Amino acid sequence: MNDTDKRLLNELSDSETQKADAYNIRKNGKSIDRKTNPFVQIIPKEGNQGIDIYVKENTLLSVVHIPVILTESGLTDVVYNDFHIGKNANVIILAGCGVHNDEHKDTEHDGIHRFYLEENAKVKYIEKHYGEGLGKGKKILNPVTEIYMKNGSNMTMDTTQIKGVDTTERKTIGILESNATLVINEKILTEGHQNAKTIFQVDLNGENASTHVTSRSVATENSYQEFISDITGNAPSYAHVECDAIIKGNGQVKAIPEIYAKNPEANLIHEATIGKIAGEQLTKLMSLGLSEKDAEDVIIKGFLK
Repeated sequence: MNDTDKRLLNELSDSETQKADAYNIRKNGKSIDRKTNPFVQIIPKEGNQGIDIYVKENTLLSVVHIPVILTESGLTDVVYNDFHIGKNANVIILAGCGVHNDEHKDTEHDGIHRFYLEENAKVKYIEKHYGEGLGKGKKILNPVTEIYMKNGSNMTMDTTQIKGVDTTERKTIGILESNATLVINEKILTEGHQNAKTIFQVDLNGENASTHVTSRSVATENSYQEFISDITGNAPSYAHVECDAIIKGNGQVKAIPEIYAKNPEANLIHEATIGKIAGEQLTKLMSLGLSEKDAEDVIIKGFLK
């Protein structure tokens, strides 16, 4: 790996990255390094781009890192990764994509991740997206995450679009059986003329299934964001969806909520707040000697923290 590769991987890193005991690093459409252990197997798919990750049942704690980096302008990379999480297993999975594009052709990564959680399995999934480069070619990322959760399983999904992504459409689908819990925390920053669309579709099919979706986003300059949530309660269940957005400059944000209670004991809640930075926050920080721009930056960083 060269310095650009290392920088991209650093942007995708997390405090847990150094603890990874299994990993698969993908660059420009090919796996360049892989490590497994007795509890986590990573197997390349036959006849298709991607890998199958198998976490054995009763695994107490394992950390898996599967970053993707793209440095080749004009490349469209599509990958299918399936995660099979055994009964009672507990695992942290770190993923994401970093794109460097200094040329005029568009570079795109479409990652389709499917999670299959067995009974009482527990997953913390951290995904980061980042783009950089001086070329006119766009950095495009279109992730799809499908989550299938059996009785008593638990998954927390933290996704962050750090900066530099020109266009993205992110789709997350969750199918929950009884006593399953899905928590999703999304953070997105768009600038310039960037566009971001996120879609959350969750079906609460089992008794006491629950989900909590939180989206925090900042749209600056002339960028546009769209947030769509579609939550269906097919059983006595609970859902809480929050969409909080800050607009700066000519940024635009649209929130489209849909909650459908098909069972009289489904308790579904949706909240949305969209607006510019509060004047009293700016005034307070500027009274400490910060310029208006620096004060705005402090507020935005705190909001997306």
